[in-house]
Order: sequence, then C-alpha cells, then structure tokens
Amino acid sequence: MTSGLVRIETLFKFAELGASLEYTPSCWHRTLSLGGGLPGQMDAYEPRQEDVVVHGADETRTADETRTALSELTEGWHDMAEQLAEFHRRSAHRELVIDRLHEENVQLRAGLSRAILEPVVADLIRLYDQVDRQVRRLKTDGQDEKFLESFAIDVEQILDRCGIEIYLANPGDPFDRDRHRPLAVVDCADESRHNTVAEVTAAGFAERETGRVRRPLQARFYQHAPASEPGPSSDVAQSR
Repeated sequence: MTSGLVRIETLFKFAELGASLEYTPSCWHRTLSLGGGLPGQMDAYEPRQEDVVVHGADETRTADETRTALSELTEGWHDMAEQLAEFHRRSAHRELVIDRLHEENVQLRAGLSRAILEPVVADLIRLYDQVDRQVRRLKTDGQDEKFLESFAIDVEQILDRCGIEIYLANPGDPFDRDRHRPLAVVDCADESRHNTVAEVTAAGFAERETGRVRRPLQARFYQHAPASEPGPSSDVAQSR
C-alpha cells in the first residue's frame, strides 16, 4: 500500500516538473529527456531486466509494424498514381473522340445546308446575271438603270446571307485559270497585255468559307497577235 502511494506521489511530482514518463509493468522510470530527478526517490524504481527485454521487444515490433505500414502506404501511392495516369489517358482519348465527332457533325450539317441551298443559289446566280446584264444595257443606252440596279443589290445581299460572295476583275488583270472563264479573245498588238482581262461580261461567285468557285468570272481577254509578213501564198491570193 505504501509502495503504491509513493508511486502516485512520484507521478504527480514528475508531472509538476514537466518530466515525460514511461510505464512498465513493474515500475515508473525516468526517460532520457528528463533533465533531473527527485533525489532519493528515483533510485528505488529502476526497471528490472525482464521488463527492459519486454520493452525492447515491443519497440522492435512497433518499428517493424511502422516499416510495414510505410511500405504498404508507398505501394498504395504508386497504385493511385498509376490509376490517375490511366484516368487522364482515357479522359484525353475521350475528349479527342468528342472533338472528332463534333467536327464531323459540323461538316455534315454544313454539307446538308449546302445541298438544300444548292438549287436556290443556282437560281439566284442566274437572276443576278440577268438583272446585271439589263443594268449594263441601260447604262450603254443612256437610260436610268437605278431601279434595276437596286434589284441586283438585293440579290447580292441574299447570296451573301447564303455564304456566296461576288468577285469582279478589272481590265488588265492577268488571267486566272481557276477563277476566270474566257468567252472571247480580243486581238492586241501590245504584247504586255497578252492574256489579260479586256472586258468583264459576268461576275464570278465563290463560297465564303471554303473559297470554292461556284461560277467563274466570265470575260473577254486580250491575245497578242504579232503582225505577220506577207508570204508567197498571200501574193498568189492577191494576184487572183
């Protein structure tokens, strides 16, 4: 009984001094962090040899369990990292598939819209050509062309809303095989004007988004015709 009271009293005194204590089945003992003890009281509570062995075995088992837990935690982190990498890979592939499907959907819708508007655009181009020819004829005759010109502007705006742009050419512009269609040839003696626009007879039409030419510009083009020297055949023809 007296021994128990002494141990309890010692415990409270250690608590007041801020000492850290470890309990063994046999007694309380002082740790290495204790700066000093109570004189005449700590000598009676030195641990027994068997308690030290048991305590050392417990520390060894605790260290092994800690190393095992750290090893398992490391493996878990590696597994988690692999799973996250696989998740990101699948997410990137999924986003790629979604982008491709979206692009195909946009192309399909654009092609469908083109197919629906194809006959409408063709009729509007013919209507614009007819009105434009009448406007040029009225200008040539010196008559008022503003009324018909307003119709041509309206048709041009409708074509613009359908994604069709009108392009023109100026006299002297070089011939463009992809955007020009020659309707006639005008002879010229100036070699520098060879294969250039002489007169535009009809405007050209192209798609705004793709740049595809729907109807090439129609025009007359200069062609250099060098003066030929009279040969024997021409002399025979003149004599006849």
